[in-house]
Amino acid sequence: QVQVVESGGGLVQPGGSLSLSCVASGSIVSLNEMGWYRQVPGKERELVAAISSGGSTRYADSVKGRFTISRDNAKKQVYLQMSSLKPEDTAVYYCNAHLIPGGEFRYLEVWGQGTLVTVSS
Repeated sequence: QVQVVESGGGLVQPGGSLSLSCVASGSIVSLNEMGWYRQVPGKERELVAAISSGGSTRYADSVKGRFTISRDNAKKQVYLQMSSLKPEDTAVYYCNAHLIPGGEFRYLEVWGQGTLVTVSS
């Protein structure tokens, strides 16, 4: 069974930095776009950043210039480097991957369980 697992959340002061990591595991034939989303209570989950298998990236306007997404295709990992963090960045951050599992022939969307990032003094 394929899954993605996040790590790296925690408490950080405003203006600080934090890194998130996510690894995809299981029988995976093809791993396409991977990304990070976030959600706060009462609001819809929103895209933070995403990266294609070829390295093309896209970011939410609110994080451009502060967050950097990258990936290691060989390790099936995606990373989110967050800097100049603001209290409004506080949320549960979810890893997302579009992949073809072994034995399948179409892309599935897989979500991690989320990791909490709290920006507070």
